[in-house]
Amino acid sequence: MRVIYLLLLTLFATVSQAFAQDSASAHPVNIGLVYPLGVFGMQSANQVDRVSFFVIAGKSKSVTATAVAGVSNIISELGTGVQVAGFSNHIGTTWHSTSVAGFMNLVKSHADGVMLAGFLNKSVSFRGVQFAGFTNLVKKEVYGTQLAGFYNHASMNTGIQLAGFANTTGKAGVQVAGFLNKATDVKLQVGGFVNIAKKVKGVQVAGFINIADSSDCPIGLINIVKGGERQIAVSIDETGTLIGAFKSGGRRLYGILGVGYNVKESRSYKGETDHLYALQGGIGANLLDVGVARLKLEVTNTTLTAFKGSFYNKSALSILPSVRFGNRFEIFGGPTFNAISTKHGLGNDLRKHYIWSDHYSHERFNAIYIGVTGGLAMTI
Repeated sequence: MRVIYLLLLTLFATVSQAFAQDSASAHPVNIGLVYPLGVFGMQSANQVDRVSFFVIAGKSKSVTATAVAGVSNIISELGTGVQVAGFSNHIGTTWHSTSVAGFMNLVKSHADGVMLAGFLNKSVSFRGVQFAGFTNLVKKEVYGTQLAGFYNHASMNTGIQLAGFANTTGKAGVQVAGFLNKATDVKLQVGGFVNIAKKVKGVQVAGFINIADSSDCPIGLINIVKGGERQIAVSIDETGTLIGAFKSGGRRLYGILGVGYNVKESRSYKGETDHLYALQGGIGANLLDVGVARLKLEVTNTTLTAFKGSFYNKSALSILPSVRFGNRFEIFGGPTFNAISTKHGLGNDLRKHYIWSDHYSHERFNAIYIGVTGGLAMTI
């Protein structure tokens, strides 16, 4: 093995002397095992290469076409073209390039092009598309798209951030995350649980809560908007379901989250009399606002249960004229268009007449009907 090692060293040294050129010129090909065991030896770190190929790790001042390494590519200044490494790429700056690494791409200043890494992409600024299995981190601005399995961050992103868990940035275009989005100014946020922003020019959509200083169109069960509207409402419908709800949102859209109780008693197919408890969620829209009068449209889903394995589920579209009196109170009421689905007959007797109904044995019952609801709301 020692003889083979010495022969390799001799070969590399000989070829290096034969191909030595001025460091400012671009060399067609740089080949080696691991820096400095390459055809240009130590000089490799200070030269420009068109193509760099190292079995383990290579080092160049700049690479203009392609850099390939089994473990790492180290390019101290400029990388253009394609950089492929089994573990990592370490580059000063990239321009119109594609950087692919099994673990991470690290760019010391500006990156331009495509970055694809199994775990991490990191740069000071970026233009193009970033794909990372775990996270994309950009210290300053991003002009393009960030896609990460877990987390994206930038001080500004005018394009798209898409993450499995969270996105954070200053000014943003579009943010989509499985759990959290956070920005100062943003056009669109879609979060599985929560969105946080200062100014929203478009729409916020969250599985649970939206928080903003300014947002006219938040879609979530709870929407905390500075200067928006928050109400506590009590309503009752034709089935005798009494609901206490928290309604919150902006000027146009608001969320609805409520709990309640059915004042009637329902008898199931088993002959048991059940007390029914209610949970309600939905969204509403302010269609018309004229003085003390308003017209609202609400879409809600209400579930009744006796906690015995059966259920009653009602989806409703409500058209609600309302009148405000004083500074805080509002009376509302109007027709509802309802579709129900029940199991084990729970709640079937809450309503006697249906436009359409269908039984699926004694297990399932579906029906459509027109109802009515009304109540009182207080602004808080």
